[in-house]
Amino acid sequence: MGFDWNNLVSWQTVTNVIDIAVVWFLLYKLLSILLGNRSVHLVKGIVVVIVIKAISYTVGLNTLDWIMNLVIQWGIIALIVVFQPEIRRGLEHIGRSSFFSRNSREANPSEKMIDSLVTAIKYMAKRRIGCLISIEMENSLQEYIDTGIPLDADISSQLLINTFIPNTPLHDGAVIIRDYKIASAASYLPLSESPLIPKELGTRHRAAVGLSEASDAFTLIVSEETGGISVTYENQLYRDLSEEQLVDLMKKNLISEPVEENPTQKMFKDFLDSLKLGGHRK
Repeated sequence: MGFDWNNLVSWQTVTNVIDIAVVWFLLYKLLSILLGNRSVHLVKGIVVVIVIKAISYTVGLNTLDWIMNLVIQWGIIALIVVFQPEIRRGLEHIGRSSFFSRNSREANPSEKMIDSLVTAIKYMAKRRIGCLISIEMENSLQEYIDTGIPLDADISSQLLINTFIPNTPLHDGAVIIRDYKIASAASYLPLSESPLIPKELGTRHRAAVGLSEASDAFTLIVSEETGGISVTYENQLYRDLSEEQLVDLMKKNLISEPVEENPTQKMFKDFLDSLKLGGHRK
């Protein structure tokens, strides 16, 4: 019986289609992640380079095609350098995943974080200690973390309270939380220019609203003048919250129920999540 070349061609066609589909899916996921933050300009630049390369190759512009080849070859190295922190966080996230953990049933870190935050907020509100705490969600807050003092400390109510005690070195500015860690203190946030912000609100509230306009961060504010508790999230300002309202709002937006999934799928998902420029998962 002779070899059936039609079957070979058919199988190669199927594998090629699968190969292309997987590559495009991964590219789509990475682009959707990057488009959620300030890396959108970098993505646009990459698209422009690819389009110029395709046009130069098709039309036969040899010199331009040669230059684009060099740009692409060195650009790959440049991308690795640019995204080195995110790649490192991705690998660290995989190492911390339940695939490698013996204690896969440990307490939800979101709940532990909320308990510490609520305890600290209640203490500071009662004593009118002004504070500004931002929790990184999907969009990266790296550029704001870089403006402060790096801590990389475990979250505790005692540390948060101590940070915002007046006249201490770190009290002025914002604490930023990333991946259930205090990433930085005394960080500067962008001030909102919105005319809709009530005039009685001060710099902390304007900074919180400004960050909400620029990202999807969840930010807690305690007013130094009134002790009132406020939250900004998804470009919304929630003012004068009670303890119950604060807890409900935090649980609604910061806690997700754990879902049983294949360890390999979880490891891959964790890596993709970590590429969201250090994004904290809700």
